[in-house]
Amino acid sequence: MNINNNANIVWHNTSISRDDREQLLNQKGILLWFTGFSGSGKSTVANALSVKLHNDSYLTYLLDGDNLRHGLNAGLGFSKEDRIENIRRVKEVSKLFVDAGIITLATFVSPFREDRDSIRELLGDRFIEVFVDCDLEVCEDRDPKGLYKKARTGLIKDFTGIDSPYEKPNNPEITIYTHKASIDQCVEQIVAYLKERRYLITS
Repeated sequence: MNINNNANIVWHNTSISRDDREQLLNQKGILLWFTGFSGSGKSTVANALSVKLHNDSYLTYLLDGDNLRHGLNAGLGFSKEDRIENIRRVKEVSKLFVDAGIITLATFVSPFREDRDSIRELLGDRFIEVFVDCDLEVCEDRDPKGLYKKARTGLIKDFTGIDSPYEKPNNPEITIYTHKASIDQCVEQIVAYLKERRYLITS
């Protein structure tokens, strides 16, 4: 008999709140969601940002799309349905990280605007959409994993930008241009935004 249904599940309130954890860490739990084409530089910029914040004594964690497909999202393909489920799982994990008071960086192509908007709805002002705006031609020329080449020859189906659409963000909090600016410049742009909006607590 299946007893795992909503009628039998009750939310358990804990004694330590997000505010308590944020005071302990001296930072705010936020989610920086990097979206853009494969090869646009999402993971590269996010990794450099995490190093910068770590060196400045902030606790961060990077949720990388490829890495999560080795575990949490193993078994999911790249059909529209699987992409939606992929983001749904990451959304719920990200919510927990933000509740823990951690500055969370998530790097996912996440091509569908509706999926990204659902994360914004869940996290409110703790969600920061970072659009890594890089021309498809540049991304395909970089092709660091050889995925575009495989997609062009039909070895990969439903590949974003080739035979599957990408819906650009309408109003991202941050837009970076990795084909025009250096990685360090992109990082500084993001850090400046976080400081200006007081997401980074300084002593």
